Amino acid sequence: MSDESAKEKITGKAKEAMGKMTGDRRKEAEGKTDQAKGKAKGAMGDARDQADGVKDSLAGDDKD
Repeated sequence: MSDESAKEKITGKAKEAMGKMTGDRRKEAEGKTDQAKGKAKGAMGDARDQADGVKDSLAGDDKD
C-alpha cells in the first residue's frame, strides 16, 4: 500500500468520524468515499507490483 492510499484512508476515517459526531451526513459520506478511494488506490498498487513480479519472472526465464 502506498503512502498516498494510506493517507487517504486515514483522512477518510477522520472525516467519517467528524461527520458522525456532528451529525453532518455529507461529511460522513465524504469520509466513506475517501476511504474507498484509498482502498482502490492500494489495490491498484498491489496489482501493479504483482504484474511487475510476473514480468520480472518471465524475463528471468529468457536468460537461461
